[in-house]
Amino acid sequence: MTRRAAEGDRRRGPLGVVLAHHRDHEAHDVVMLMIVAAALSLVATIFVAGAAGYVAVASRLRHANTYWFPFAIAGAVAAHIGYTFAYREIAHVGRGVKLGRLRAAAIVVAGFGMFIPRGGFAVDIEALEDLGVPPDEARIRVLGLGSLEYAVLSTGALICAILMLVDHRHAQRAVTLSWTIGVPAGTALALLAVRYRKWLCRGRLGRVLGPPLEAIGVVGQIVASPRRHGAAAFTGMAVYWAGEVFVLWVCLAAFTRDTPSVTAVVVGYATGYALTRRTLPLAGAGAVEALLPFALTWVGFGLPAAVLAVFCYRVFNLWLPLGPAAAALYALQRRAPEDRGR
Repeated sequence: MTRRAAEGDRRRGPLGVVLAHHRDHEAHDVVMLMIVAAALSLVATIFVAGAAGYVAVASRLRHANTYWFPFAIAGAVAAHIGYTFAYREIAHVGRGVKLGRLRAAAIVVAGFGMFIPRGGFAVDIEALEDLGVPPDEARIRVLGLGSLEYAVLSTGALICAILMLVDHRHAQRAVTLSWTIGVPAGTALALLAVRYRKWLCRGRLGRVLGPPLEAIGVVGQIVASPRRHGAAAFTGMAVYWAGEVFVLWVCLAAFTRDTPSVTAVVVGYATGYALTRRTLPLAGAGAVEALLPFALTWVGFGLPAAVLAVFCYRVFNLWLPLGPAAAALYALQRRAPEDRGR
């Protein structure tokens, strides 16, 4: 759908807004989606706070150490910069496309906005298509970006889970063992599936398994060419996750009476982020607020502190970047597809 077509279709329903290209989202669509996201986040936070006990949550709030909060801004900025570098490297894999730093930054920032109903990956796919990448290849590259996300995060969670087991940290063993056993086993199965993907993707099954396996192959290309893509891609994604975890660590430090364990924060964060905010619709509004506090309790944090920490974490990684995300979306809408790589 073109922008002119969208302007001529003022009465499109909610489904039309969800399916629309990111260039076709109008101002009232963005406002509506923001309201929905805010409502989902608020309702989820209220329910989890109720489970923690409103009195206990209020007590933690009164004794909060706000000294930590300015540091969270630095972590959020570093996360966006790291993801931009990783995104550009994914775009350049193989025959590659020309993607400038400012253009890549605009795509990344807009994709993290809560007003993308199909998730940030939808913006990534549409942006690559605008740059001339065929739709199937654009989808595979973006799935490769998601695979890179999980590869880096799961590796960090695996290392931290092993350290927690060795140090006998207070955490549910089901959580730490799931990472120490599940990551190596899952990696081995994924590598076997990629090795025999031609056999696995025969017939109709290929439509389902083909793109994810090809996406893992994209990550393999990055690993195979560390000087061309690998170093920047993995470093950028590592900086992204480090920034995100640091923001959560800072928010936990503000509401706990001691310095949070880094290993526990990493494992709790990875467990609560079964799907990343770029994968989830509306940047995970409601889902993250509902799941992440409980995941933090599984690794030893109290629920009253966890619900407040997650609420503040979402302020820094979702609500404060709202202005730049809206500006980035506007910039993407203003530029014609043929000018996108400049």
